[in-house]
Amino acid sequence: MASFRFPVNWFGGAVFPTSAAEPGLDFLTMGARGPVFDIDPDAFRADPYPVLRTLRADMPVAFVPQLGAWLITRRDDIFREEKRIEVFSSDQPEGLMTRLMGQNMMRRDGDAHQAERRAIFPSVSPRTVRDVWTAAFADATEAVLDRIEGRGRADLVRDYAMPVSAEALKAVTGLPNMDWQEMDRVSQGMIDGCANYAGHPETEARCHDCTASIDRHIDAMLAAGDGPEFGLVEVQRRAGLSGAQLRANVKLAISGGQNEPRDAIAGAAYALLAHPDQRALIAEGAATWRDAFEEYARWMSPIGMSPRELRAPCTLHGADMQVGDRVFLMFGSGNRDERVFEAPDAFDMRQDCSKALSFGAGPHFCAGAAISRVLIGDIALPRLFARLPSLRLDGEVRFDGWAFRGPVSVPVRWEVG
Repeated sequence: MASFRFPVNWFGGAVFPTSAAEPGLDFLTMGARGPVFDIDPDAFRADPYPVLRTLRADMPVAFVPQLGAWLITRRDDIFREEKRIEVFSSDQPEGLMTRLMGQNMMRRDGDAHQAERRAIFPSVSPRTVRDVWTAAFADATEAVLDRIEGRGRADLVRDYAMPVSAEALKAVTGLPNMDWQEMDRVSQGMIDGCANYAGHPETEARCHDCTASIDRHIDAMLAAGDGPEFGLVEVQRRAGLSGAQLRANVKLAISGGQNEPRDAIAGAAYALLAHPDQRALIAEGAATWRDAFEEYARWMSPIGMSPRELRAPCTLHGADMQVGDRVFLMFGSGNRDERVFEAPDAFDMRQDCSKALSFGAGPHFCAGAAISRVLIGDIALPRLFARLPSLRLDGEVRFDGWAFRGPVSVPVRWEVG
């Protein structure tokens, strides 16, 4: 495994074994400011959970040079520290998201964050979800099912979850002029850019191309006059947000509002197909489709991390974090914390997942949570299984990612006619 170190005068120290070593993860450096832990970035992307398990057990706050950040990995630490915005700030002027997409409301704290959150609320409120988006989501989902029902086989990521999520996002953003394929492309391009901590230039270039496409589609809607009443573009325009704020928040919604529901729809469907005992719980009335979504979001964490920047010194579990340091709140690790969940590595709707961090916590709790629960738990999952009752897996399913995690493909087949 390649080893990377910060300068000795910053993190110098000795190497010693951990007590819960995984293969290839049997050492760390104890530096002047705390534990330093090396990872293999490719292996971490393929499966972050062995590393996260080791960190939770032996070094719940550790600096990872390959990511350039401190990782906080235990659930209760994340839940507590996320609320301390005076120390762990979301305002990151030089952060990847801000540089690539503009300063959106997720990258603001305090009154500035709350003001923009209030401005977009008419688009994402539970009442709007009930009265406006539910019917739109249902119509789009049925249209996608109409297209694939007669085929007998499909990839649930590409052929179902991707268009269902994208059509829903077109409605919520107020960008009906963007086709669903482009909505997925620009979302993935921004997600890849915002997770590009290795600094690959081609990834950044794709991200810039995607944000430019979004700007062109926003420009066209603004030039046309009033857009869809509850769409994010029109709601923010009426609220008087600046053009820069409006654009940054639409890009934020697209970056998270496409890939995360897409991955959760396909991933939760896979989980139910791979665990027939869990699917039986729904058939018996012992669990609901929403329970399946909530447990999947805990188990696989489509949003695996949220970055912060230190505004004040903080010492936690032997880590001496200083002003300006980058910190990753590892939701994907907290959601599998053995101290909190009965069967952390299992997909099991019988366990209590109420303490999961799937939507974050505190002032930055996901504004689109109500949309996700309705789209995935009330519409996409139950309608898929109702229309295709003989649905079954038809090949290998591979997951990818750690900051954002989901299935690469979910091949399935079913009986036709």
